[in-house]
Order: sequence, then C-alpha cells, then structure tokens
Amino acid sequence: MTEFTDLWYHSSDGLRLYARDYAGPGAGAPVALCMHGLTRNAADFAGLAPHLAQRYRVLVAEQRGRGHSDYDPNPANYHPGTYVQDMFTLLDGQGVQEVLLVGTSMGGLMAMLMAAMQPARVNGIVLNDIGPEVDPAGLERIKGYVGKTQPAADWEQAVAQVRAINGDVFPDFTAEDWLTFTRALYREVDGQPVPAYDPAIAQPMAASDDNAVPPDLWPVFESIRELPILVLRGIHSDILATSCVAEMRRRKPDLVSAEIPRRGHAPTLDEPESRRAIDSFLAALR
Repeated sequence: MTEFTDLWYHSSDGLRLYARDYAGPGAGAPVALCMHGLTRNAADFAGLAPHLAQRYRVLVAEQRGRGHSDYDPNPANYHPGTYVQDMFTLLDGQGVQEVLLVGTSMGGLMAMLMAAMQPARVNGIVLNDIGPEVDPAGLERIKGYVGKTQPAADWEQAVAQVRAINGDVFPDFTAEDWLTFTRALYREVDGQPVPAYDPAIAQPMAASDDNAVPPDLWPVFESIRELPILVLRGIHSDILATSCVAEMRRRKPDLVSAEIPRRGHAPTLDEPESRRAIDSFLAALR
C-alpha cells in the first residue's frame, strides 16, 4: 500500500513542483514539513516520514530542480531565498497555519530562514547537521562534486560514484545500503542512471558561496532562539563544527542537541540515535 500521495503545485513563477503527502493519523493532525539537502530529494525521508506520520501529516517537498519538480530555466533562481518562497507557497496552498520544520543541510538553512520570516507559524525545528555557520572545508568538498557527476553506464557504476563521494559519511553501510542510497539519488533515463537533480544548481554556488549559504545567519538564529530547536550532528561532519553547536548553545541555553555516531554530513535520520533524539524532542513539544 502506498504510504503517501503525490502532491503537485505551482510556484509563483509557474514551475510545477512536487511533494510527497503522508496523511498521518487523520484530519486535524499537526503538520511537519521535511526539506532535503542540496542535491537530494524526497527519498531522503523515505524512512523518517512514515515514522513521523504516526503523529503528523507529513509533507516532503522536492525543491525546484530536484526529483520530480520542474527544472528552472533560469539557474540564478537556485538559491535558498527562492526555495523558501516555494515552501510558503506549498503551505499556503494546503492551508497550513502551523508547522514543524525538519531540514537536512540546505533544508535546515531554509528552516531557519522560514522561522525568522514567519515565527508564529513554526512550532519547532529539527536541524540535521547544519547551523548558522557552515565549515568552509565541507562547503569546498560539496562544490567539488555538485553538477560534475557524469552519467553512469549502469547501476554498479552509479553505486561506485556515490561511494566515492559519501564513503566517509556512512562507514558502516553494506552493499545493499549503498544500492538503496544510490537509487534514491539517481533516476533512470533511457536505461542509464543519472543524478536526480539539475546540474545547473551548481552555477549560482560557483559564482558566489552566498548563493549556497547566506553570509551571516547568526542574526537569523538569534531571532528564532525562543522556538524549540533540535540540532543533530554527524560526529564526523565537515559542515557543522562542534564550535558552532557550542555557540548555538551559548546563545540558546535550552537548545536540544545530539551527536550521531558513525556519521559524517549528514545523518540519514534513520539511525537509532537520530530517532531517539527526534522522538524525545517531539514528545517535549506535545
């Protein structure tokens, strides 16, 4: 049985965008919005979303240029400011007045920006391996491969490509894990696996780091510090430094945080440690 229904909507500039809609326990259930990372898509939350759907209606958005969503003919639109507006369009169209935001990497940056723009609409935030500062080393690593991955001849070659990029992130993945992970990141076109995102998303980031990460998010974090926030960090992350988490806690003493073992950037959120931290955080919200 399909756990979700397909939800299609249009952005303010006319792109057809996609989200998975997990109905949850029924009418009147609170809503969670899950937002993926830079090159990812809704499949990132294939494990977490059904878990959250025991208590929430869960919307898992695919940003423009990813997955089933339209690619943007103007690559300059590939930046967090545009994505945030797309998310508000999604929420407005669904009549969602209050929402829990769950964001991995870029999705977490979007969550912070959304909460700063409409704080009364947000009842909690889960940040997966992201904070107000991005470690330059990790950003350079990401810039090194985004938009540069070549189409693979077959799924075996696609898995090899994904392992080469993410091997340090998931040191305990089995061969089956790697295949499942790869199939979430690629789609098959004319029998050939290709990354499931528009390579042009790299263009704005190549022009300026500010197009990938707003230059100073500490004022944004300060403005949302009264909201309940959970931050998860892969213990080997090269994006979210321990010093950043410490500064977040200094500015927000009630910050909830957890380090996820055997993970770099970013945890899948299917790890037992991630689930325990998320479940405990959500229980406290209730």
